[in-house]
Amino acid sequence: MRSNRSLLVVAATLATALAGFAAGFSVGQENKVNTRVYELRTYTTLPGRLPALHKRFSEHTLKLFEKHGMKNEAYWVPTDDERKDTTLIYVISHESEEAAKKNWADFQADPDWQKARAASEAPEAGGKILAKAPEKVFMKLTGYSPVTK
Repeated sequence: MRSNRSLLVVAATLATALAGFAAGFSVGQENKVNTRVYELRTYTTLPGRLPALHKRFSEHTLKLFEKHGMKNEAYWVPTDDERKDTTLIYVISHESEEAAKKNWADFQADPDWQKARAASEAPEAGGKILAKAPEKVFMKLTGYSPVTK
């Protein structure tokens, strides 16, 4: 049952994300191909640690993503009781998959990221945040994605 719910959440998330990405096109660009690579990521936190993840993203991570060539597209939290308090789902985009690899390597090596992560996961801050490694999927827009005018 959880598997079906997870698939529904991912499907709804993707539908919403794709509509939002299409809105990024200007009128007259309908025939231009968007070559960006989108990355869907799902983070699952330990119980009680989602607020710490939100704080880290809002105060540090989003700015550092942009610094390292990642475009922040959209961020969501599920509404179902099972995951609403432990899950963050988001989409960022990159120029290409090769760029994504470089962007992530540069981000991980950034002293500002390392400092923010260490501070948010220090014992006095509540300790480790994530319960498991993030789930990720790279995606490209289809040629028939809706375009908002």
